[in-house]
Amino acid sequence: MPARGKEDMASLHSSGSPAGVDSDQLLVEANGSTRTLILNRPKQLNALSSAMIKELLRCFIAYQKDDGVKLLIMKGKGRAFCAGGDAAVGSQCILNVGWKWGADFFGNQYFLNYIIATSIKPQVSLLTGIVMGGGAGISLHGRFRVVTDKTVFAMPETALGLFPDVGASYFLSRLPGFYGEYVALGGARLDGAEMLACGLATHFVMSNRLPLLEESLKKVDTSNTFVVCGIIDQFAEHPSLKENSSLKRLEIINKCFSKRTIEEIISALEQVASNLVDEWVTTTIQSLRKASPTSLKITLRSIREGRTQTVGDCLRREYRMVCHVVRGDFSRDFFEGCRAILVDKDQNPKWMPPRLEQVHEEAVEQYFSRIDDPQWEDLNLPPRHSHGRNIESKL
Repeated sequence: MPARGKEDMASLHSSGSPAGVDSDQLLVEANGSTRTLILNRPKQLNALSSAMIKELLRCFIAYQKDDGVKLLIMKGKGRAFCAGGDAAVGSQCILNVGWKWGADFFGNQYFLNYIIATSIKPQVSLLTGIVMGGGAGISLHGRFRVVTDKTVFAMPETALGLFPDVGASYFLSRLPGFYGEYVALGGARLDGAEMLACGLATHFVMSNRLPLLEESLKKVDTSNTFVVCGIIDQFAEHPSLKENSSLKRLEIINKCFSKRTIEEIISALEQVASNLVDEWVTTTIQSLRKASPTSLKITLRSIREGRTQTVGDCLRREYRMVCHVVRGDFSRDFFEGCRAILVDKDQNPKWMPPRLEQVHEEAVEQYFSRIDDPQWEDLNLPPRHSHGRNIESKL
């Protein structure tokens, strides 16, 4: 990644607020020592553009240094929190401008994810509506993740020819048993109650009570996480899981998704389906069969490696992987997936290679290797600091 520093830091006011925030895409509200960041692309379900990612990054860098900012609130305008990165526009930019555009886009996004994950200022993300892909990256790495009765979460990347990124190999690999593999490979949709139950969320608050919670948080004048947690606790509930919840099938998930390969996972699920009439099993098999074979194989390895890695290690590895994806070194499934699902919307991607057995171990290995190109370098992340003071010098 190119060195950050002069360009980004020059735009920061001494007050800790970024200069020139694009009011069309990101709104910033100040209430005492609380800053509320509002994703403001409701027609695009608040999908993250390159400009939004850069502005968010500038905000977070500024707030780390500003003693006058003690609490951050993140939310989305409209019916979604954030539907992810703007893949339709991004894939077209990569095709028009070149792979380096994609490398910079994802590099900035992963750097933002890391700053959030290592922030000393507590962040409260109000996750009502759609939370997918990149939307998970700017929220789930934060301290408090508040879901509601209207939350819909998924990491649907394998259906797009990508893989669950933004540090997903860190937070999904830490879910109970092999639930992370299930969520990552099948693009499974979870509701708020399921997110709370599996640990992706810290609190569940009914959507009609979110405005009251937000008003209470805006009056906070502390970074003390116990105080912030106590306020959220006053509004929180413990919802029951629905009868058809995938979390009630953990025994099947652990049995099948613990297998070593994608082929063995699908075979195990088909074995279950032959002995048990369950729509959930059938739907899961169909999701895996429709996904990109290449994406499935690199995703499984990514989640498995993530189990023993730090968040920084995961983001660095995912950056290598995504650079191979945008370069199309082995497969161009990402561009085909975006075409079929987001642009032409024929829902009929032609994956290459089309079958799992054609995605050999050597090809999978390639995604995890350094890129042999003078324009490329590994993602440079600063060391974690207990006081977060020296971040900008590493940018």
